[in-house]
Amino acid sequence: MRAAKTAGGGHVVAANCACEVQGQARKAVGVDPALKESNRHRLRRIEGQVRGLQKMVEEDRYCADIITQIASVQEALRGVARNLMRNHLLHCTTQAMKSGKREEGEAVYEELLELIYKHLR
Repeated sequence: MRAAKTAGGGHVVAANCACEVQGQARKAVGVDPALKESNRHRLRRIEGQVRGLQKMVEEDRYCADIITQIASVQEALRGVARNLMRNHLLHCTTQAMKSGKREEGEAVYEELLELIYKHLR
């Protein structure tokens, strides 16, 4: 387990979930292969959209057109985040909550709140 900051700035112990710890990084182990491929496809499309945005800026395209494309990229990224959140809830969070350990339950609750706050920005 590791320490994590809460939304209020305090520290809690992070939940042990369905993730493997490899060095300092955690690795998800319950990823649906179809979801992973869908996210990879979306991210490649987003990468192309961002390159298109760079070209639009270089070509001095109309600001409103660029802003519209930025909104499109942001929505596409939110879609990937929603997929990841769904997977995290189904696997990592569920396992930590089912562990029956109060400390892990509280930690996963704080982690979820922080993810929701970040996602709502």
